[in-house]
Amino acid sequence: MKNQAHKLSQIVKNDKPSSKIKFIAVTSGKGGVGKSTISANLAYTLSTMGYKVGLFDADMGLANLDVILNVRTNKNILHLLKGEADLKDIIIEITDSLILVPGDSGDDIFKYGDSFILDKFYTQIESLDYLDYMIIDTGAGIGPNVQTFIDACDFVAVVTTAEPAAITDAYAMIKILSDKKEAVFMILNQVKNKKEAENLFDKFLQVAKKNIQNYQTIEMLGFVNKDTTIEKCVRTRSLFAQKFPSISPSEQLRNVATTLIEKMEHKVLSKKEQSGFGNFFKKILKQF
Repeated sequence: MKNQAHKLSQIVKNDKPSSKIKFIAVTSGKGGVGKSTISANLAYTLSTMGYKVGLFDADMGLANLDVILNVRTNKNILHLLKGEADLKDIIIEITDSLILVPGDSGDDIFKYGDSFILDKFYTQIESLDYLDYMIIDTGAGIGPNVQTFIDACDFVAVVTTAEPAAITDAYAMIKILSDKKEAVFMILNQVKNKKEAENLFDKFLQVAKKNIQNYQTIEMLGFVNKDTTIEKCVRTRSLFAQKFPSISPSEQLRNVATTLIEKMEHKVLSKKEQSGFGNFFKKILKQF
């Protein structure tokens, strides 16, 4: 733990903030579709591709990335917002290129408005601007808190399975997002194969063309096969992309990451637009 704390302090001290961090919301219309598993493994995959990546647990109803990553969190973002902890006390180094910012299982983070504490919070959180990508694991559904996090992100990926209920809820979410985002990406999880994923997306798009005015914003980011190895990794609290890099789901997630990077590189941010972590939270907190 001392070695970990030293590494984290060196990161905060030595890395020059770039304020070019890209925020990617990973969300879903309903729970139980593997959203958090995809978030964690996608973040890890991006970190193996030469990028510095952060993973923020924004599932206010069930913050559980610490469980998925098999790490212990004593303090989280709420303690930082309340002035009860410093940044170095809450962030957890998963690998040399991947950190976790633990969230809180509740909506209390939206209740703090003390200007002095917030100024300190923004100053500290901006030291994470050395990151290239921040994966925001939101809650499921289209509630106001989820929408707030999604609105503050540059990109959004909706995870769904082939289950009718999951597709219906994903459709409802994408219908709302299509008016707000330049692109809404879909990740089809737990599918049998590429053919099923493509057929499912084609049918989804056909319905969208008839009912969603901005259906052109919907893009398939990729798919991940259903695999018993993933289920075992969930039970043993390990990342399948890390423990089994050669299985099909790991390769498919690398394809998702590659496609995501390509899509993001085409989006040129305005020079006046601030994209740091402090600004991200200013967007969040000003809504409340």
